[in-house]
Amino acid sequence: MGKLTSWFKRRPTNLSDSGQGGTNDSLPPAHLAQTRQLLSKMKILPSKMRVNRATGARPLYRRIWFWAGLGVGGGIVALIYGINLIDRTLPDQSELNAVFREQTLTIKAADGAILQQQGEATREQLKLEQIPDNLKKAFIASEDRRFRQHNGVDPQGIVRASLNNLRSQGVVEGGSTITQQLTRILFLKQEQTIWRKLKEVRLAQKMEQELTKDQILERYLNLVYLGSGAYGVADAAWVYFSKSPDQLSLAEMATIAGLAPAPSLYAPDKNPEAAKRRRDLVLLRMQEDKVITPEQRQAAVQEPLTLKSSLPKRVQVESPYFTSYIQKELPKYVSPNVLKSGGLVVETTLNPSWQKVAEEAVAKTLRNQGRWENFKQAAMVAIDPRNGEIKAMVGGKDFGKNQFNRVTQAQRQPGSTFKGFVYATAIATGKSPYDSYEDAPFVVDGYEPKNYSENFHGSMNIRDALTRSVNIVAVKVLIDVGFTPTIKLAHDMGITSELKPTYSLALGSNEVNLLELTSAYGSFATQGLHAEPHGITRILNRQGKVIWSANFKSKRALDADSAAIMTWMLRNVVEAGTGGAAQLDNRPVAGKTGTSDEARDLWFIGYIPQMVTGVWLGNDDNRPTDGSSSSAAYTWHEFMEKAVEGMPVEKFPKRPKLDGRKGTIKAQSIKPKQMLNRSIASKDDDSEGESARNSNSEESGSSRRRRRRRSYSQEEQQSSDYTPRRRRRDRSESSSSNSSSESSTPRRRSRRVESDSPPPTRSRRELPPANSSGSSGSSSSQPSWRDRLRPSKQ
Repeated sequence: MGKLTSWFKRRPTNLSDSGQGGTNDSLPPAHLAQTRQLLSKMKILPSKMRVNRATGARPLYRRIWFWAGLGVGGGIVALIYGINLIDRTLPDQSELNAVFREQTLTIKAADGAILQQQGEATREQLKLEQIPDNLKKAFIASEDRRFRQHNGVDPQGIVRASLNNLRSQGVVEGGSTITQQLTRILFLKQEQTIWRKLKEVRLAQKMEQELTKDQILERYLNLVYLGSGAYGVADAAWVYFSKSPDQLSLAEMATIAGLAPAPSLYAPDKNPEAAKRRRDLVLLRMQEDKVITPEQRQAAVQEPLTLKSSLPKRVQVESPYFTSYIQKELPKYVSPNVLKSGGLVVETTLNPSWQKVAEEAVAKTLRNQGRWENFKQAAMVAIDPRNGEIKAMVGGKDFGKNQFNRVTQAQRQPGSTFKGFVYATAIATGKSPYDSYEDAPFVVDGYEPKNYSENFHGSMNIRDALTRSVNIVAVKVLIDVGFTPTIKLAHDMGITSELKPTYSLALGSNEVNLLELTSAYGSFATQGLHAEPHGITRILNRQGKVIWSANFKSKRALDADSAAIMTWMLRNVVEAGTGGAAQLDNRPVAGKTGTSDEARDLWFIGYIPQMVTGVWLGNDDNRPTDGSSSSAAYTWHEFMEKAVEGMPVEKFPKRPKLDGRKGTIKAQSIKPKQMLNRSIASKDDDSEGESARNSNSEESGSSRRRRRRRSYSQEEQQSSDYTPRRRRRDRSESSSSNSSSESSTPRRRSRRVESDSPPPTRSRRELPPANSSGSSGSSSSQPSWRDRLRPSKQ
């Protein structure tokens, strides 16, 4: 048996039942079955080598049809697996409706106008019906002649392009359809790989199932890059010809359509000869497709290539302070992943016409009053208090030089504008506007508030104290109502900055920004309701679906009666007090001025029922100014006078009855450790003291007088900026016994009394950080410096 096994291993074995086909050394047929059985048991004869005893057929693995079937079947399985693998890497089906590129951001105004774009964004998204018919057909003739027939991939187009490229010995035509190009624009990178091409084909097929041909064409014409920073046909028409698409000639349309395959190669502003050749080819294809006649083609070919280049509109930024604020607000409403993926459209609250008026008002104030009142910066914000929507925002003089937003980022002392919250708290605790306090020298726990003019008026009611912006009465009212209720009400009304419980709180020692202060005053306009200020209404994703929408609900901050009483009091500030320059001819206005130490900050916050607007003037380095808050009130007037044109006149609610009112806030009176009330000096003594103060306030020599005359002369030279009505107000306010403008008091005196730290000569007195508007201390017997400088009528 060992010999048999050794022999079999040395010799090739070819066993058959018939004994044919074997070698000369084959075993006899009689022993064939026995030998095979024996070898099988010994595992020397593999099972694959066993043959069909009946037929003598060849083994299965040697048959051609077996391998052919196995190959076809394997190919089908591999194809299915490959398609599934590709599909897993493709965007979700819902994303096939995308209308914006990735990594883009578009910010729009309330009327849909584009304020800013970032990334590869299209400035003007046109509807298909807005695009000229010949322009659409030019792109189809140039890029995808069978666009209406194929299902996303065009085999005929691929073969035709290959043949044309072979004949030309170069790439003159592409095989990608418009649908394939759109998928590449929206979802794929531009790398030249087989895998990317396979994904492009599969995406195109899916997109054809999801969208109509018109939808695909509209997206393509709005998104295709056409060189020189132009995305879409509208941008290209502007960049190359400074026209809208409907103004283009046939030759210009063909020129734009010819850019799609290679914008850098066919750009008419960089390679005019190549652009003309490409244009003529597009016109020829349009004629071949019977889109135009031979005569039309010939006329277009003969038309010279005349360019009128313009910068892409997408690089322009409107209202930059506002748009930068919007970008900082976005993370509040959408996740970082959504922001990173991009393709967002942000719809905002900005009113473009009001924004323009606000920018003009601020620029005018800086150009005129700013020069001779020594302030270099200004800010303004306008809000609809009923819903909190920001309608206009000017954050400074020049965004290009300084991006610091003085509406939202600058923390400044509000001065007497904060008195509105002190008096609102008092009214809400049940006090009457006619409750009286003594305006007299007063020291509490070492803190001595001083009035703007250092005069005292004796007994006066709350309403008059607010109108005249008397500091001493404001501090006494704060002591009566308490720190906690005042701070809580201010926060409820919209102040978000920290407020510290100090006596100087009544005079605006705690810093706030213009946005929160303006928003808080809006609570008076809405009868005590506060809506959070915001600039975004909706955020849309790449598919145009809303992923966030504003839903800010108003909250009750102050009872309606107290708010109505405060509006009645604040109206008196404008009609008979420090805010006279803000008056409007045809509608009621309420508001409050404010000036901080040494006139470093000049404020006016005013409102009508439909809008609240805040103005700040000053310097970034906190240098003192030579101005007054009447300049801020006048800037407010300049804006509002134009902004309210066409706006219905609404009246404020009537003042509620004062008898029998009950408070809605519980007062928490402060119990000072030490409080000293002094009596007002006699009239003669007071006159002598006032005379001495006036004498001390004058500078030695004639330099001070010359400067005053120069200031007065400059004011008169700016008469074109002040209406006659305002000049009459200035005169009446400065001479009135009830109120006067802040500008009617010498500026050096305002710096002296409005300091947050004690002056060198008064070590035990702490002076308020922020003064009233400055009218509080004027006496009817003491004329203002403007009146003293005015020429005599005789």
